[in-house]
Amino acid sequence: MIAKKVIDLTLPINGEVSGVLIEPAKTVEEDGWNATTLHLYSHSGTHMDAPHHFGVNDQTMDKIPAARLISEAWVVDLTSVVPKESITIAHLESIENKLQKGQSVLLHTGWSERLGTDAYRNQLPRISAELAHWLGKKGVNMLGVEPPSVADVNDLKEVAEVHTILMQNDIVIIEGLTNLEQLSREKVTLIALPLKVENGDGASARVIALE
Repeated sequence: MIAKKVIDLTLPINGEVSGVLIEPAKTVEEDGWNATTLHLYSHSGTHMDAPHHFGVNDQTMDKIPAARLISEAWVVDLTSVVPKESITIAHLESIENKLQKGQSVLLHTGWSERLGTDAYRNQLPRISAELAHWLGKKGVNMLGVEPPSVADVNDLKEVAEVHTILMQNDIVIIEGLTNLEQLSREKVTLIALPLKVENGDGASARVIALE
């Protein structure tokens, strides 16, 4: 067996994450075991979106085929982007002639380093509508980004437009990634496993890359 390097691209879920509340349910001292109750917003931390999230179609998290959740993925270095910058087709020039139908794309913006700051949510670099259409024409399987959204969360028109374009093109969206700076290769094996929430519009996910 060939040894592979495993890189965890997932943010931890804790009480500091927006939309998360963790409460003690059982303790070893009183009940014989430890357990907690999790109150979890469906788009907390590292998470994935289903088309049902924007009413594009009736595909929910539990209906995304498991075979789609493991994919070859191109890693694109976009660490030069500035806050609120619109990411265009030109930004993906390095993989334009390499990207094949069914492969995935990871955009390394370094944005996870801003986690905990106002900029993380309110100044994020965004996928342009132009790029969203292009990714659809390329037949991209999954698109992974570091910010908590692929579009400006403070602009409902934009956030709806970009999500809708991606989802109409059957692209699985992964948001809130981290540790992309640890990836040393241009192409990795991406494994993204969301909670299998019945009728779910989105779900937290454990996402890893294999080199």
